[in-house]
Amino acid sequence: SVSTAYAAVTTPSSCPSLPILIGQGQYNQSVGYRTPLEARIAKKTTKAITDFNLVEDGDRIMVGLSGGKDSWALIQILDVLQQRGPIDFSIVAVNVDSGYEGYQHTQVAAACRERGWEFHSEHTTIGAVIDDKLESDDTPCSLCARLRRGVLYRLAKQTGATKIALGHHLDDFIETVLLNLFFAGALKAMPARLTSDNGAHVVIRPLVYVTEAEARAYCQERELPIIGCCCPACGDLSLQRQRVKRLIVELEREHPNVKASMIKALGNVMPRHLLDRRLNPLGEITEAVAAEPSLIPLMMNRPS
Repeated sequence: SVSTAYAAVTTPSSCPSLPILIGQGQYNQSVGYRTPLEARIAKKTTKAITDFNLVEDGDRIMVGLSGGKDSWALIQILDVLQQRGPIDFSIVAVNVDSGYEGYQHTQVAAACRERGWEFHSEHTTIGAVIDDKLESDDTPCSLCARLRRGVLYRLAKQTGATKIALGHHLDDFIETVLLNLFFAGALKAMPARLTSDNGAHVVIRPLVYVTEAEARAYCQERELPIIGCCCPACGDLSLQRQRVKRLIVELEREHPNVKASMIKALGNVMPRHLLDRRLNPLGEITEAVAAEPSLIPLMMNRPS
């Protein structure tokens, strides 16, 4: 288990705040971090791995590699941690081509080959399906994500992957909770570790503590070729997610730590202070008190 294999101590190197990974396996001190940025991202990714038990000994991690900055940052930092850490795991990159004209999946394949990463590519007609099924005023992103997820589940089985790693970062988490709050009437974000409904697949998001700006800078630093998905809706500022992005940018101007506060809030939920009756079943409480009157003082004195 990762919880017993990883522990954090301070390193005497030039990055004093960076945790060294020690435990059941052998920590490879000969492999250093190239820059302070890489050290910071490695620290945050390691924290996510330990907090949510994302990577375990013997795992085969399949990275959904679109060619965008987020998935590049993810596979690069996992490669670094694979070389340094005590846990024995392997990495395989999988690229799902949605079929949009001009998508340069060959550049993704070439970059992986140069770095010695195992790579698989799957051509699909997701773009055509979206164009056929979607109404003109609907957002294609959610449908695209569902269709791609189905392909990833199939490829995970084909490649023998035990985990599917996606490049969602801190900004994605907090934007998603605001999107659901403002437009879907739900208080939810996304989990760092998710088991599929049939129990066959585990999806992990190791960049939960890494900001979008850090992922972008890391890609530039490591000279990774950022490839656009060629979707016509990509970058459309009228989309709800782009509106939420602008809102967070405005909040940051007055409150620089607002992102850190929001990601902390996702791990600091107080169900009794919400209105969901599934979390606070008044009927069950009333029945319990009626059956056992001695519970009344306990209910009156419990902390709010």
